[in-house]
Amino acid sequence: MENRQGIGNLQTVYRNPLVEQRADPWVLKHTDGYYYFTGSVPEYDRIELRRATTIEGLTSAPATDIWQKHENGVMSRNIWAPEIHYIAGKWYIYFAAGRDDEPFAHRMYVLENDAVNPLEGQWVEKGEIKTAWDSFSLDATSFEHNGEQYLVWAQKDPQIEGNTNLYIAEMDNPWTLRSEQVRITKPEYDWEVIGFLVNEGAAVLKRNGRIFLTYSASATDHNYAMGMLTASETSDLLDPASWIKSEKPVFASNPDASQYGPGHNSFTVSKDGTQDIMIYHARSYKEIAGDPLFDPNRHARAKAIEWRSDGTPDFGKPQADNA
Repeated sequence: MENRQGIGNLQTVYRNPLVEQRADPWVLKHTDGYYYFTGSVPEYDRIELRRATTIEGLTSAPATDIWQKHENGVMSRNIWAPEIHYIAGKWYIYFAAGRDDEPFAHRMYVLENDAVNPLEGQWVEKGEIKTAWDSFSLDATSFEHNGEQYLVWAQKDPQIEGNTNLYIAEMDNPWTLRSEQVRITKPEYDWEVIGFLVNEGAAVLKRNGRIFLTYSASATDHNYAMGMLTASETSDLLDPASWIKSEKPVFASNPDASQYGPGHNSFTVSKDGTQDIMIYHARSYKEIAGDPLFDPNRHARAKAIEWRSDGTPDFGKPQADNA
């Protein structure tokens, strides 16, 4: 890790790749001083956690398998995109899974653990998150705002052409929705509809009086890119009109640095809390043999975020491998 002078601030440059062969990376910095990491493993058969006292320490931190897929039935195939959250004194993991008779019929599920250290204790299955439709759904994320807990997720609307849109709802508890779900974005721009019509992988960053919600779009090859919605912190988050959508991607492939398909990110902070850090995955090559979903080399990476004078995040471009 090193420091380089950025625009208006001293920007930390992290070791990249941070964790190899971990797509959809999620990092949470907890009050105990540890960074907790999870992500999709290439086999899509389990959920693992690791922790370290620094972001770069996650590279060599031992991984603990905390949950295995079922042999059959629900939660038995294609375990995707786990996220770890700490809500009301307990740990929760959101993830999506298919079943043996329909491996890609994904639904969203929740695990709960009341141990101090989530690598210990017992993870209890709290069941499926029930939404307005029994349809393909994944990438649940949760955040708190003004005393309310919200869920944002991607789902197929049976009445809309395409694959997934993003929805938001208030939560009654970490596995139950309270309000009606509201669509806040659907794939509509050219860069969102390459290969598949996809909006997925939401992550929330609250700064400067606004709520920034990033997401990823298009197929999971070099066309995969990140977009962003912005809402005022005083707005009604369940009103679609509160969310302003960027017309262009905010983070996309950078061939000059051999970085392709960046996306499905999360946000954390530096050790001293002074810098916002984006954790994301990307490949170091463009050409892929076969289905991109089964190419294992989407590596987890870290990048410090700069802030523009108008208070909006500047994600820059994916940085070249340096490890």
